[in-house]
Amino acid sequence: MRIEDTDQARFVSGAEEYIFECLKWCGLEPDESVLTGGPYAPYRQSERKETYRQYAEQLVKDGHAYYAFDTPEELEAMRDRLKTAGSHSLQYDHHSRGNMNNSLRLLPEETQKLLDTGTQHVIRIKVNADDFVQFTDMIRGEMQFDTNTVDDKVLLKADGMPTYHLAVVVDDYLMKITHAFRGEEWMPSAPVHILLWKYLFGLDKMPQWAHLPLILKPDGNGKLSKRDGDRLGFPVYAMDWTDPKTNEITKGFKEIGFLPEAFINLLAVLGWNDGSEQEIFSKEELINRFSIERVHKGGAKFDFEKAKWFNHEWIKKSGVKSYKLRVKGIFESKGITIDREEYFEKVLELVKERCTLLPDFYEQAHFFFVAPATYDEASVKPKWDDVKKDFFISLANNFADAAIWDIPSIENTFKELATAKNIKLGELQMIFRVLLVGSKMGPGVFVISEAIGKDETVSRIGRFIEIM
Repeated sequence: MRIEDTDQARFVSGAEEYIFECLKWCGLEPDESVLTGGPYAPYRQSERKETYRQYAEQLVKDGHAYYAFDTPEELEAMRDRLKTAGSHSLQYDHHSRGNMNNSLRLLPEETQKLLDTGTQHVIRIKVNADDFVQFTDMIRGEMQFDTNTVDDKVLLKADGMPTYHLAVVVDDYLMKITHAFRGEEWMPSAPVHILLWKYLFGLDKMPQWAHLPLILKPDGNGKLSKRDGDRLGFPVYAMDWTDPKTNEITKGFKEIGFLPEAFINLLAVLGWNDGSEQEIFSKEELINRFSIERVHKGGAKFDFEKAKWFNHEWIKKSGVKSYKLRVKGIFESKGITIDREEYFEKVLELVKERCTLLPDFYEQAHFFFVAPATYDEASVKPKWDDVKKDFFISLANNFADAAIWDIPSIENTFKELATAKNIKLGELQMIFRVLLVGSKMGPGVFVISEAIGKDETVSRIGRFIEIM
């Protein structure tokens, strides 16, 4: 993993550490990185500064690049002139460079004097007019670019740092990269990069390229952004991110309750499928079945409801041991201490089919650990009368005397008493659920009763009768 931090003006404190934390959560820890080292270290581009300069200078020497001494004011004046002249392009290119303050226009001795006196400058690639640049994209096939539409990109900035254009080509060569995958927004830069490969190392050394489709807004109109997530109420980051300047927290998929398996799965099938109807893939299955030929050319709309569906499926599919620590943390943050691990796992198994996000476990299972503080009285009161009260008083007594406490015994005791008192079972079960849970939610009512135990069941019946 290479840290591309050449744009120091946009450097964000903590971002590098955040990237590694996100990859670790996803189980995608790199073999080579700034953390682990490796044969092509250093892996942080800002530490490779001098390497890039020598290649930039070589391009100048070979006539494929040039020094540009233009000030910000001169560049702005150039754009104003082009705008006034009605030019379709305001770029620094083969049309405009002949009128600018650069080594193509200056005499050699003038250029050398500026360099000797330390005049600030950049190095730009020299893109020749009336040419075509071609390459084969693994997703999009044969691609061709007219150099008349390509500007003379800056390769080395005034601070001595390279731009992405130069750094990515040099590093891909030195690190022996064989395949490069990047977003389709980098397609317009492809001709510059191809020319750099041609001039510096030869096109036969260039890695295979694939420009991946973008993840789009839910309506399909443009690339998905953090602003879209904020507006529509869903995350776009893998994990919580705290802005180092404002301390504003941007929510991540992990913190709202996604499993890493689901996160990887949903991202993998945005713009790819294996040709079958299968949608749920483990990381191992994705590795085995992936083929670049099945990647779509067009962008994929992001659907948060579908994303949650993936998480629901993975919660059901996974053993509760894999996520119980995270769920335990949620319960403890709500004031419920979990001290019986086996019982906790049993409860999670009982309710996981009902959970879409990990916080749902609290909503679906808190009543296994604490008695309800309130009840859905609106549902119970129309059904509640002295006959029902008498039934539950008798039920509590029968339960208290029970020698065996399992689901069949609880159910038989309940049904036999209902039959003896000639009361409809459905009405009684709804009331029994509300007094145990507080609402009409949860797994089977006899399952709940068996899990919380005889004494707790009897206690909850008694408390409910007192309140009603």
